[in-house]
Amino acid sequence: MGHVLLAEDDSAISQPLARALARDGHDVEVRADGHSALDRALEGDIDLLVLDVGLPAMNGIEVCRRLRAEGKALPVLILTARTEEVDTVVGLDAGADDYVSKPFRIPELLARVRALLRRGGSDAPTDGVRIDPASRRAWVDDVELTLTTKEFDLLRVLVRDAGKVVPREKLMREVWATAWMGSTKTLDMHVSWLRRKLGDDATNPRFITTVRGVGFRFQQD
Repeated sequence: MGHVLLAEDDSAISQPLARALARDGHDVEVRADGHSALDRALEGDIDLLVLDVGLPAMNGIEVCRRLRAEGKALPVLILTARTEEVDTVVGLDAGADDYVSKPFRIPELLARVRALLRRGGSDAPTDGVRIDPASRRAWVDDVELTLTTKEFDLLRVLVRDAGKVVPREKLMREVWATAWMGSTKTLDMHVSWLRRKLGDDATNPRFITTVRGVGFRFQQD
């Protein structure tokens, strides 16, 4: 399946999780601090990094930032015991591809791992769209897009959750780092601009479908 690096300092979590990953067909290496996890990830031949936020020596957010700064695009799944929404946003802004909150169900985590490995480090699995989160570049049908910061962040969240409806409040929280307070006119404007750049038709969308009263879904074949 994949070569997974698990960076977790709590053996009560790392040991059963490593066994579960191995049973799921993955080769697993475990590191218990941020420095050693970063060093191992930079060596290469790792397909996925499962990264605890609360690592000693160097926290998981900093590990992820440094990994991306070195141009490494391997998928990163963050484990966090923190419940504050801002911590999740910070992790994603640092270049993480997905996150799971502790306590988590191992079957859910294994499903996330499999999904990220299928993407192969690209946040863009579907239908002509490709995203490189490390360089913050995006393409549609091999044509590079010129996106603003918010447009890129919006596309990244939609593509990351491709095939699922992403609620408006979640998009406001992750892209604008704000609690949803009723009006989402800013979101609607950015979706409209993003559709235009993707060559999308709102009445017959190829990529971004509006789910009335809920949010938006990135189409997945």
